[in-house]
Amino acid sequence: RAETRHQLKTDRFTQATIGAAEATAHWTAEHKAKLLIGIVIAAVLVAAVVGGWYYLNQQDEKANLQFTRAVRTLETQIRAAGTPETPNFPSFASSEERGNAAKKQLQAVVDQYPHTHTADIARYLLGTTAVELGDKATAERQLKDVASSRNSDLAALAKMALAAFYGNNNRTKEAVDLYQQLSNKPTNTVSKVMAQITSTSRS
Repeated sequence: RAETRHQLKTDRFTQATIGAAEATAHWTAEHKAKLLIGIVIAAVLVAAVVGGWYYLNQQDEKANLQFTRAVRTLETQIRAAGTPETPNFPSFASSEERGNAAKKQLQAVVDQYPHTHTADIARYLLGTTAVELGDKATAERQLKDVASSRNSDLAALAKMALAAFYGNNNRTKEAVDLYQQLSNKPTNTVSKVMAQITSTSRS
């Protein structure tokens, strides 16, 4: 009898195991398409993340090449009044001519590669270049845009430039507010001491 009961338990266990296996096999077969779709979607998402990073990295490299040309333009020498151009030696007749040339190159970086880190830096230089060209509306717009960016170091530089811009245009309160912000939250690019000294020298 004990053997009979043991045999019954074994049979029941075997039947339950087989039943579970059959049910699992049936579910897997029934949902095979869904499983495959899920696996494919997961693979696509991973590929998209990797591909997206690779794409942005490639875009940033291309943007950096154009940005470098713009920086070189900003560093190009200005000829003395009445001095003719020298062949194979780039130069500009005035700071305005140089600024406008750089402005076009910087804007091209922003237009062609808007979602890159390099484009953010280009926006900053567009703002400072606009200040030099006397284009107040563009200067304020570009610098405010960069000042609100997620890159705290670049945002701090933009706030510094914007504060100087406000100070030079009799907007003292706005300038002081920005210097205070920079003093309260120093960054790698603008230290607390730098913000305080600049604020004091302009007050």
